[in-house]
Amino acid sequence: MNFPEVFLLALALSVDAFIVSFSYGLIIKKGKGKAALKLSAATGLGQFVMPVLGWYGARSVYQHIEALDHWIAFFVFLVLGIKVISEAFKEGDCQPKLSKILNAKILFFIGLATSIDAFVSGSMLYFMKEPVWSASALIGIVTFINASLGFNFCRIFKNFPVKYLEISSGLILIALGVKVLYEHLYLS
Repeated sequence: MNFPEVFLLALALSVDAFIVSFSYGLIIKKGKGKAALKLSAATGLGQFVMPVLGWYGARSVYQHIEALDHWIAFFVFLVLGIKVISEAFKEGDCQPKLSKILNAKILFFIGLATSIDAFVSGSMLYFMKEPVWSASALIGIVTFINASLGFNFCRIFKNFPVKYLEISSGLILIALGVKVLYEHLYLS
């Protein structure tokens, strides 16, 4: 496994979990430790499962798109990066009102919502010839840690603009796409 590359991907993918956990850390007053653990587990599990599903999905169609895999990886990372950056610049309060109760249904949807990009990234892991289980485990662990940090850092960084985290995440995704394209076109 190309650890630095997958680690950067994991950091970029975990920004949503960090932000959601940060938001919940601001509104939950009782049972903070239990809530932080639930959120971290839900987002970490989502970020582990979704790349696996994306990887196996890409594997099933790879023979039909093999000649274009590097271009697909580049454009998917580019679009994801631009999407993340553009959402960072949206004005107004576009965040839904958060429920203070973290039941199984809410945790499932949080885990799912924060890991949609991980599904797409899982297919890119296949095109990049990365082993799915170790890469997904790293992504899940990094997300678990970042969600925990987000929940607990809300007290320290409540005035830090989240926009900068989102922009950094988008730039990392775009850089990974450029790297895939460069390696295929110029180093192979």
